[in-house]
Amino acid sequence: MLTRRHLLAGMAGGLALLGAGPASAAEYEFKLHHFLSANSPAQTKMLEPWAKAVEEASGGKVHIEIYPSMTLGGRPPELVSQARDGVVDLIWTVNGYTPGLFPRTEVFELPTVYRNDPAATNLAMADLLPDLAGEYKGLEVMFLHVHAGQGIQMRDSAVHMPADLMGKKIRVPTRTGAWVIEALGAAPVAMPVPELPPALQKGVVDGAFIPWEIIPPLKIQDQTEYQIEGKDETRFGTTTFQVSMNKGRWDGLPPEIQDAFRAASGPDWLAEVGAIWRASDDFGIKLAVESGNTHIVLTEEETAAFEEAMQPVVDRWVDEVKGKGIDGAGLVEKARAATKAHATR
Repeated sequence: MLTRRHLLAGMAGGLALLGAGPASAAEYEFKLHHFLSANSPAQTKMLEPWAKAVEEASGGKVHIEIYPSMTLGGRPPELVSQARDGVVDLIWTVNGYTPGLFPRTEVFELPTVYRNDPAATNLAMADLLPDLAGEYKGLEVMFLHVHAGQGIQMRDSAVHMPADLMGKKIRVPTRTGAWVIEALGAAPVAMPVPELPPALQKGVVDGAFIPWEIIPPLKIQDQTEYQIEGKDETRFGTTTFQVSMNKGRWDGLPPEIQDAFRAASGPDWLAEVGAIWRASDDFGIKLAVESGNTHIVLTEEETAAFEEAMQPVVDRWVDEVKGKGIDGAGLVEKARAATKAHATR
């Protein structure tokens, strides 16, 4: 567990790395900790604009300092506990880095539940937050979101049908993603994202289920030849993320400051986050194609074959969460309906 002593040490190192900026005159100071670099689209295009919007909505009473790359110490799977324990005020993290903690929210990761619309999914998650809130104990959710969804990126093998993945070793980010890999006859391999390029280069994995937006920062185009997705940008599931605050810190804020956070995290912002991640994804696949890679878009029949092969993943999830007293079938129905209600494509 990351203690206050570790936090202070991490902060000292973080300030050395980031450079000490001008002192803030804000009345309410917050530290936001996350696992990607300061130059990642997640920070520059999402977290920084969101923080600025909160600050402006508060009339300058709030200042949010962002600490990227786990600058304050610990590993990505510890971010949730850091926020719950009050070691940091705010986090941005992948729900799947702490498997089993957010089983209800996983419904939005499932293939055939998530298809190709991140903005609609973000808004649907907000609609269903009352159904999901019980698993965010110790946290106050600012917003939940997804990325554009898992595409298939392969070293040297074209993929058109599920059988083309049989026996392949595939990197996956979440347990639901691992179930997808298994349903398609491949072997899931878990590893942090930064380890993916050397793993591809050395043949430790044959490919990865991961969105296109990761291509530029990790130079995945240099380690792969094929990028594969379904018809109409249909993807093979997705990953859920959260920006959350320590619950005690939230409860101690006056209503006007809470309102500033809520104003910056509403429906318009959730739709914009979807557009941000879609645009980053479009940039990534454009870069791969311009580098000489082959972008395979499955036909309608090929897409249907994948969806049929992946349907048992949804059934597996429903059965698995039933043991935790969760109505998985009901959540699947609600998630699909809410996503459809917000569909923009």
